[in-house]
Amino acid sequence: MVGEIMRTVLEERNFPITEFLPVASERSVGKTISFQGKDYRVIGLEDAVKRVPDFALFSAGGQTSLDWAPKFAAVGTTVIDNSSAWRMHPDHKLIVPEINADQLTTDDKIIANPNCSTIQMVMALAPIHKRYGIERVVVSTYQSITGTGVKAVQQLEDEYAGIDGEKAYPHDIHRNALPHCDVFLDNGYTKEEMKLVNETHKILDPSIQVTATAVRIPVVGGHSEAVNLTLSKTPDLDDIRDLLNNTPGVVVVDNLQNNEYPMPLNAEGKDDVFVGRIRKDESQDKGINLWIVADNLRKGAATNTVQIAEYLMRNVEAI
Repeated sequence: MVGEIMRTVLEERNFPITEFLPVASERSVGKTISFQGKDYRVIGLEDAVKRVPDFALFSAGGQTSLDWAPKFAAVGTTVIDNSSAWRMHPDHKLIVPEINADQLTTDDKIIANPNCSTIQMVMALAPIHKRYGIERVVVSTYQSITGTGVKAVQQLEDEYAGIDGEKAYPHDIHRNALPHCDVFLDNGYTKEEMKLVNETHKILDPSIQVTATAVRIPVVGGHSEAVNLTLSKTPDLDDIRDLLNNTPGVVVVDNLQNNEYPMPLNAEGKDDVFVGRIRKDESQDKGINLWIVADNLRKGAATNTVQIAEYLMRNVEAI
């Protein structure tokens, strides 16, 4: 699903492409893909490496990234990878362009795209941390089934229609909520929950304490997050609203009198991260609560990937 959106985002943003190479597994080689009004034949990975593209935008799973990203990098291609394969590797950078793209150099040939839940959270947290200092983050996510993929979307549609079809989840998702995103680890957390912890440390600050609960809900449009922050300085809510409003890629939707707050239904198809329900944590002096929503297939994946490539083309010579 991310690959489809990536193609859409490239078209929408008029990314300067001289040659478009759709790449897939061997079973898809020879099929045609439409891009900017033209049809292109899908090629295999070996053929793609031989063509020595400037950029390779990966969204094909961790093992494919581990196997093939180094082969592209070896011929001089810059790989931007959507899987978790390279995110925590000490030699590869984990990039949200609005936050840390200035870390990139010509030597970075494999660049990691963060997890979708992490991207939208750190987009809102970065300016707050810079001004107030964040000591602790408690986050609960409410994640779209599109984060799992096409099979999950089909499961929800089947259950809604009363069809007993193939399952992406161990339980029904229609009229349900599963506190189970990705696989469980020995510490009782899921991989998704630990991604929020580890990636926030790598992108923002390893000193921030982070704990997470990730929940899958029967929603298509995007991920939502309830985030509680403990700050180093006493927060000024008006200042925080202004700060977020002036952060590129972040939109504050916080008009309770008119029942206006971020919702995945309104975030779907958009590239911004929406923040609302900005309020003081009444249980502590330096705490605040936020509600953060974004389209997980766009800013959470495809758009962030394309933005990295755009930054490289604008700011880093000899890609």
